[in-house]
Parts: sequence; structure tokens; C-alpha cells
Amino acid sequence: MTSTASPMATVDVDRSDAAYRTWLKEAVRKVHADANRSADTHLLRFPLPESWGIDLYLKDESTHPTGSLKHRLARSLFLYGLCNGWIRPGAPVIEASSGSTAVSEAYFAKLIGVPFIAVMPRTTSPEKCRLIEFHGGRCHFVDDSRTMYEEAAALAARTGGHYMDQFTYAERATDWRGNNNIAESMYQQLKLERYPEPAWIVATAGTGGTSATIARYVHYMQYDTRICVADPENSCFFDGWVHEDPDATADCGSRIEGIGRPRMEPSFVPGAVDRMMKVPDAASVAAVRALEAAIGRKAGGSTGTGLWSALKIVAEMVAERRTGSVVTLICDPGERYLDKYYSDEWLAGQGLDVAPYGAAIEHFLATGVWPE
Repeated sequence: MTSTASPMATVDVDRSDAAYRTWLKEAVRKVHADANRSADTHLLRFPLPESWGIDLYLKDESTHPTGSLKHRLARSLFLYGLCNGWIRPGAPVIEASSGSTAVSEAYFAKLIGVPFIAVMPRTTSPEKCRLIEFHGGRCHFVDDSRTMYEEAAALAARTGGHYMDQFTYAERATDWRGNNNIAESMYQQLKLERYPEPAWIVATAGTGGTSATIARYVHYMQYDTRICVADPENSCFFDGWVHEDPDATADCGSRIEGIGRPRMEPSFVPGAVDRMMKVPDAASVAAVRALEAAIGRKAGGSTGTGLWSALKIVAEMVAERRTGSVVTLICDPGERYLDKYYSDEWLAGQGLDVAPYGAAIEHFLATGVWPE
């Protein structure tokens, strides 16, 4: 029997929204315009004896409009969220952050006119909280840093907002092939130096996005540069990397704000990293104090973690009579941490003795020999 049924009709659902697309185009324009207004960050030299034949540089990310390395990340995350259709007019953007990312995201949220809420540990420095609120954001505190993720997701569900989730999306939101990312910027600034291709780049990991971006760019451009990630106490990245354990965890939060995590974050890419160092918190603080003595700049504790590792690498090169360059980062300004890393009372309360580590740096810079 021949069927007389009509052919199936095309089902067509059109969700085009002219008003939303107009808002989206303007929001993306504003974020791009911020990048266009912002000059690149400086590459500073840490003074070393000329006879060593080694140059140590610090990429000064503290000069971004929001004062930290996280300005680049926040810009990328906002563009990623906007272009995916996740960030909507009037709906809050919510982030789990220990401070600097939240400061930068509050800035971009205000720029495009959406509310911002930062879910953060109660121990976050008061200055970071002040900066978040200065940019129009709101702070939502948790007592245990390990609960930030769940609370941020729950808050987004309750408010109808978007949970930005930097720890998942940092590595994929950034264009690691170039487009003036931090790695491409470093190499452009090194072009006229005597060692334009660094032997090592040292990064620290909070999300893991910066180390992933730098490592991928180095591999993509076929450079011989090696990537070292410096990890603080109370962070699981080092153990997870050494033991190839994606389920590694830490029992408590890091005292070095902005880096170190209690779990292996999705944006940390272990296979892209050549080397890791576990740095004592007291060594990180000693290194930022040595940085101030050397170049007159205060920096946050994460800068000290990276600088300590960079100095250890320089010491190896001196001992092996190798020349070349090493690059690390100034992640954010020390003025945010005057009541922590620059406070002897805070250090005493934490049981941190920076004197032996400071003496080790002084001895090395004076003699070229790293003390055991």
C-alpha cells in the first residue's frame, strides 16, 4: 500500500535577540578597547654580577590597570564568556578567587555594566577586598577555601548569574599561539637582549593558566626554553605533578595568596611543564624582601615564590659555567600585603623565620655559591 502521509515538516526555532546582540557587540568592544589602551608591561632586570654572564628578568605584571597578572586572565575570561553567550545583561558574574582575579574581574564587570560577586576565603587581604569593592564588586566569604567552588556555583544558580570558573577555563580562554599573550610579549621584549631566547621561564600556578600558556607558546614556536613551575607550601600541584596523580589534594589553603591550590585544577597542564620546585613560604617572603632591596619594588608573595626558584636556577647555571637568561614574573604589588609579607608580627604569628633564606640569597649574590 502506498503511503499518503505528508513529508515531515522542518522544525525551526529561532532565538535571535537583536537587543542582546547589540549589547554583546558593545560589551566585546569595551573589553577590546581596554586592551588597546593598555601599554604592554615592562621587563625589568634583576642585578647580577656581570662576570656571571647571566641575565635575570622579571616581567612586571603589576603595571596592568588592575595591578596584577590576573588582568590578562580576566580579560580573556570575559571575552570567552561573552562570546560563548554565558554572560548576559544584568545577570551577575560570580568567581571563586583568593583575590587578584576577583579584583580584575570586578573591573571588567563594571566596564560592561554587569554585577560581580567574588567568593573568597575570609583570610583574603583587606586591601584586595577594598579593591574589589572599589571596582563595584561584592565580597562573599567562606571559612574554608576548599568550599569556594561549590559555593560560587550555588550562588550562580541562586542568582541566575554566570560562574566564571577561572580554575577550569583559564587555560582554554587564553590564546596561547600568540595575539600578544604574556609569552609572545616576553620574547618580543627580549629580541635585542644578548640572550633573546631564555634558558628557563619560571612561573607560579594558581589556576595553572599562565604556565600552560607560556609552555604551549614555547612548544608551538619551537624554542628550547624550559618551563619551571614554583609551588608554595600547602599546595598539591607539586605532589600531583611528581606522582602523576590528577586526584592529589592538600589539607589546607596556601599562605601565599594567588597561588597554590588544594586540588589539581583543570587548567593546570602537567605535561607541558619541564620542572617543578616546592618552595618554603619563608623563602618566598625572603625573596620579595630581597627584590625590594635589589630594585626598590615591593611585590606579593607569589612573586617571591617564583624569584626564589629563578635564583636557584641561576645558581645552577653559575656552578656549571653556563651563560644565558632566565625570566620570572612580578605578579602583583606588595602594597596589597603590607599586613602580611612585610609584617614581622604576621610572620611571627605564622611561625615563619625568613632570616636563613634571606641570608642564603645575600650569600649567593655576593659569592655566586648557593649555600646548602
